[in-house]
Amino acid sequence: MTNTSTLPRGGGRSTAPGRRRARPPHKASGLPAWSIPYVLLIPGLLVIGALLLYPLAQMAIIAFQKVGLVQISGRKPATWVGLENFANILENDVFWSSLRNSVVFAAIAVPLTLILGTAVGVLLQRLGKKMSLFVIIGIMFAWAVPPVAQGVIWRWLFDAEAGIINWALNLLPDWLSSALFGRADWTGEPWLNDAWSIYMVLIICVVWAGFPFVAVSVLAGLKGVPAELYEAAKVDGSGPWRTFRKITFPLLKPVFAVLTVLSIIWDFKVFSQLYVLAGTNNREAYNLSMYAVTEAFKAPPKMGSGAAIAVVLTVILLIITAVYIRQIFKQEEL
Repeated sequence: MTNTSTLPRGGGRSTAPGRRRARPPHKASGLPAWSIPYVLLIPGLLVIGALLLYPLAQMAIIAFQKVGLVQISGRKPATWVGLENFANILENDVFWSSLRNSVVFAAIAVPLTLILGTAVGVLLQRLGKKMSLFVIIGIMFAWAVPPVAQGVIWRWLFDAEAGIINWALNLLPDWLSSALFGRADWTGEPWLNDAWSIYMVLIICVVWAGFPFVAVSVLAGLKGVPAELYEAAKVDGSGPWRTFRKITFPLLKPVFAVLTVLSIIWDFKVFSQLYVLAGTNNREAYNLSMYAVTEAFKAPPKMGSGAAIAVVLTVILLIITAVYIRQIFKQEEL
């Protein structure tokens, strides 16, 4: 009797039931793999180009042109004037006073915002979860207030007739008020008439609205610091200030670098709060943003001069940012 063996269909090799041969991955498109990330960036780059780069380029072009009411109405084309707009603003005393106000304001407001925000961030780290969440929600309300509303709030607080600040100062005993401020009666004190007092109110307003962002950012950075480092420092007898200086600050340097650059940019170009507090009549209280807007839109409009001031402000911010970042990289290399 002969044994006959049966072979499976399709050849001599049998495959386990239920198993299928692996198929090569199907390509969704004909693009090479390395180009896909760049293609995905195109929509974002188009949005940035439309909302940021195009207006920036137009501003740079207008800075070298004479653009007034006649050119805006279309009756005459804009004429190229070269560096005339820049020469005119550099010869104007208002430009230099505006530059001084911008620099001094940023030099005071940026450190105050960073110091207060860092202190609050460290405090939030030490609080319990519920209390920390409660404080975060409370301070973020201040950060969420629009700039115009911030100016309105602080203008009302420092109002000469109905402001709470004058009312609160009048509640102080005469001897204490005289010892601290050199006067006892604060009725009708015009806080928003002089440039120095306007900027004092503006500093309070900007720091009040800016420190919550710094605090939450510092808190997020502190969450990534290993607790073992603080425990070891405590065992070694390190105090709070030394612990912050030797552990917290070095580890959070990237966070502080970003916060410093953002604060410089935001404080240098403050406009809405200053406009609400001081208006456009007090030229001694101008900063570069206020000066650019008034030159461009106040009658008679000179958009070329306004664009030139904006270009100068942009260049100043780029230089400050580049120098600061370069210093950070130098310190990292050491």
